[in-house]
Amino acid sequence: MSVPTPSSPETPRLTTHVLDTAHGRPAAGVAVQLWRLTDGAREEVARTLTNADGRCDAPLLAGEALRPGIYELVFAVGAYFAGSGDDGAGDFLDEVPVRFVVRPGLTHYHVPLLIAPYAYSTYRGS
Repeated sequence: MSVPTPSSPETPRLTTHVLDTAHGRPAAGVAVQLWRLTDGAREEVARTLTNADGRCDAPLLAGEALRPGIYELVFAVGAYFAGSGDDGAGDFLDEVPVRFVVRPGLTHYHVPLLIAPYAYSTYRGS
């Protein structure tokens, strides 16, 4: 699976980042998978790791690859917390799925994830 190169602000794109709110830092090294859901089937369309800033080095999808439809981001937060040195932090959450809809005509989807060992939240970012 390849990750698209960075794009201009006008190019449709999907981005994400992960923040570790329990430790007050970006969540580096979190495995991220992106799935496209069509007629009950799941197709993996991207796979990457977050960088030192908790972001992906490039958009997960860009240009014509970002089509309207249903997508799911899956974040491997259990492995991240298990490797954080915080005893017990990886004992509750494993993978966090975030399912969302891409609508026609919208160009930038930013889906951040805020994590702690026992909770998470997300929102439509800018």
